[in-house]
Amino acid sequence: MPDEIQTEEIIKDIFKQGKECFIPRYKPHSNHMDMLKLSSAEDISSLTLTSWNILQPSDDDSAREEALAGGGLDLIFMPGLGFDKKGNRLGRGKGYYDTYLGRCMKHPSGKPYTIALAFREQICESVPVTENDVQVDEILYEDC
Repeated sequence: MPDEIQTEEIIKDIFKQGKECFIPRYKPHSNHMDMLKLSSAEDISSLTLTSWNILQPSDDDSAREEALAGGGLDLIFMPGLGFDKKGNRLGRGKGYYDTYLGRCMKHPSGKPYTIALAFREQICESVPVTENDVQVDEILYEDC
């Protein structure tokens, strides 16, 4: 079983609806992340697979628009290893998304709405948090 919800079908639907889609590019050995624009659902096949088994634009791909260089983002799907019903999220410990959301809060469009996509098994009574952790606005999971 994968430890995160796969989003390829969601990305395809975003393009079917005529919306724009931005995906993360992580900078190794830091907590810096940018959200870069995909040109189409098929563009996914041109992405580089990282050591974390994540598809992202390569480091030398400088042609893509970065979301905060333009109008910002409306919505971010948040990955995580565990979540509690208060909106706390246990990430992988690097702070990529929390740091990026901090940058969003300084952008004129402000913080985007955040949705965590989770498996039921990832919902916990509580997850450890620090003052730097940003809560998610909503957690979607199947509750059987």
